[in-house]
Amino acid sequence: MRLLPAIRQAIRGTLLPHLEEEPGPMTERDRELVRVVELMEVDKHLNAFRWKGVGCRPHDRHKILIAFIAKAVHNFPTTRAPLDNLASRPRLRRLCGWEHAGQAPSESTFSRAFAEFARCNLLNTIHEAMIRKHCETRLVGHVSRDSTKVEGREKPVKKAKASAAAEPNKKKRGRRRKGEPKAPPKRLEVQPTRTLAENLADLPRQCDVGCKTNSKGHKDWWIGYKLHIDTIDGDIPVSAVLTSASVHDSQVAIPLAQMTARRLTSLYDLMDAAYDADAIHAFSKALGHVPLIDHQPRGGEAKREMDPARAVRYCERSASERVNSNLLDNRGGRFVRVRGEAKVLTHLLCGLVVIAATQLFQLLP
Repeated sequence: MRLLPAIRQAIRGTLLPHLEEEPGPMTERDRELVRVVELMEVDKHLNAFRWKGVGCRPHDRHKILIAFIAKAVHNFPTTRAPLDNLASRPRLRRLCGWEHAGQAPSESTFSRAFAEFARCNLLNTIHEAMIRKHCETRLVGHVSRDSTKVEGREKPVKKAKASAAAEPNKKKRGRRRKGEPKAPPKRLEVQPTRTLAENLADLPRQCDVGCKTNSKGHKDWWIGYKLHIDTIDGDIPVSAVLTSASVHDSQVAIPLAQMTARRLTSLYDLMDAAYDADAIHAFSKALGHVPLIDHQPRGGEAKREMDPARAVRYCERSASERVNSNLLDNRGGRFVRVRGEAKVLTHLLCGLVVIAATQLFQLLP
């Protein structure tokens, strides 16, 4: 039987597109996105972005934030990639909160929303709240501290060269002369007496050139930043600080320890030889922790090996290596396309929040 033109047009205009967009079964990545968003409790942290009824109503920041989390879950390299997937994948689009492809905002709107998230440090607030809720009342065995390189796509800041007039006043080696002013204290010497906010403000954060010895003993140079992460048992990242690529790992140990101590209670601090400094040992003990730090030979001295019991416990530090590689390989750590410390940290925290939520979900009863 031939259909009437009006009915045929209605079927083509409504029924067939609806059937074509009918999503199939949820994939494992879709389930992971649902679990992450559930643990994040996004609504509790978006009061500052709610529309006050003045001017044009902006796009829903709740949905845009979920889209950025989906970008980390699926390891999309650019902002354009999730937008293309939102248009072609109904299941992903509906998980983010949009029913039709035309409801998703433009790429520029996504970028403006991301800049707002970076200015208010939203992802760090969500990460801290999630860790406090699920880890604050538990006694954590080990905190593994390490850093990883973050390659940026911006020009490094050039360091100011010493002028020729200041060269004669350069401090000479040896004993200080009578009446000569004392040298300013080193960062590690003053960090234990400062607050967390003061220590974080003192760390360099601009993009520059960094060098780090890799696992094979070769020096690896890059332009960008360095992300310092505290990881607990279960491969859960609990704290993160972003600095310039040239900042030595030891300069961030005490601020990271202060940040982690505010979020949970732990017993052991596991660090490699880069953190072997008296100030770090003393600060870890002052927190009531047991520092397990690999020895760094200096001045031709022989390397001191750990006793067997400590060496076995020190192997737990591999959790930090797994989190670093997971962030870089699977959660967008290698696809930093934004510029500036605040935006780069927000991009990386999206991946860390996904890792933390995924691992925390496995511990829930």
